[in-house]
Amino acid sequence: MSADTPSVPPPAPPPPIPHGAPIPLELAKRIAAAAEAEARKQGWPMAIAIAEPTGALVYFVKMDNVQYASIDLAIVKAKTAAIYRRPTRMFTEALGNGHLMFLTFPDLCAAPGGLPLVADGKLIGAIGVSGGAGHQDDVVAQAGVTAIA
Repeated sequence: MSADTPSVPPPAPPPPIPHGAPIPLELAKRIAAAAEAEARKQGWPMAIAIAEPTGALVYFVKMDNVQYASIDLAIVKAKTAAIYRRPTRMFTEALGNGHLMFLTFPDLCAAPGGLPLVADGKLIGAIGVSGGAGHQDDVVAQAGVTAIA
């Protein structure tokens, strides 16, 4: 292997999550509210975006004092998690392992904080969260995911 070749093979895509009906607005609001509640509990101002499987925005919350860059970041994290049907952290880790091919993927945000939303085994959308460090964004996004049940 040359010095330019990543030492870890690129991650194999997970089995595809079948697409379901787009997330209904009321469920999107409930997921965003759960994520916002976690962000408030932690004292982390966040932007929270909920997208349907196409990546189109369904619902958005911007907490007071969140950095303005987080608005677009939350939206693109939700879109990435929806259209690629996987957590955005997977791309963070793959790029960290030298798999630069992911930089060529359209509409990709390779920062933690984007998670698919799955109901009854089907992808109904995704949540994207931005405003903190990557692990904080993931914690808040995961709180939103738990509101599906």
